[in-house]
Amino acid sequence: MTNDIKIFTGTSNKSLSDEICLSLGLPNGQASISRFNDGEVYVQILENVRGEDVFVIQPTCRPVDRSLMELLVMIDAFKRASARRITAVLPYFGYARQDRKDKPRVPISAKLVADILSTAGANRALTMDLHVPQIQGFFDIPVDHLFAGPVLIQYYKDLGLPDLTIVSPDAGGTERARAFAKKLNTTLAVIDKRRVGPNEADVVNIIGEVADKNVVIVDDLVDTAGTLVKSADALISQGAKNVYACCTHPVLSGLAIKRITDSNLTELLVTNTIPLLPEAEQCKKIKVLSVAGLLGQAIKSIHEESSVSSLFI
Repeated sequence: MTNDIKIFTGTSNKSLSDEICLSLGLPNGQASISRFNDGEVYVQILENVRGEDVFVIQPTCRPVDRSLMELLVMIDAFKRASARRITAVLPYFGYARQDRKDKPRVPISAKLVADILSTAGANRALTMDLHVPQIQGFFDIPVDHLFAGPVLIQYYKDLGLPDLTIVSPDAGGTERARAFAKKLNTTLAVIDKRRVGPNEADVVNIIGEVADKNVVIVDDLVDTAGTLVKSADALISQGAKNVYACCTHPVLSGLAIKRITDSNLTELLVTNTIPLLPEAEQCKKIKVLSVAGLLGQAIKSIHEESSVSSLFI
């Protein structure tokens, strides 16, 4: 690594940023982030970044608007400090679920956020497991889209579950689940569900054989866990032996932790793109893997202008 790269972090996931810096052998950049009494964010960069290749690590997780605004203000500060290139590193891209007009008179908020990042001064974006890959096309700047799949798949390879079947929780996630099934050399099933409202869905049917199988539900994020728990119940009712689940982004809002604790799930495997709330850390069914190594390798490749394709599934 050359000395013209600097990595900074906002306040939403400092522990992940520390891990990334450790994997690269680089210090975390010095910046002061504070707030006025009314909540307005104030940022000052405490070191010279003129002509530097700057990476700003900030998942736009809870509180989403606060994290996003903090990222935008930091990007603007680096632009005005004459950084050579600014890469917004968003391990979790908030607003990704608002990617289309599915009702009259609603916004496409994912596109709006992509536009705002470019306007603020970001020259590039690095993100992981977007809710739908097409969001890359919302950006007018280059986007490197990573997958946590290699980390999650290796865990299940090491676990060595017999009679394994990978399950997609809906038709939209079939491609993701198929990639897992191919890497694990196993079969695939799909849950046909009907969404009845935001954060609310009913399991309709299971397509594929799950009886007497250990099944792993693969998704990009878990929010309220309502759909996940219903899916686990449906799989058990169809004869599945054990139900595991994995996701990249543990949003885990509302009653999610209680639902997971009381559910038929054997284990929920997540990554550290989003920091867990204290109650989630105490849940014995939740296991966390780190994606700092993947993100660190991607940052190194972007800085050195080399390929990141080896990091994809």
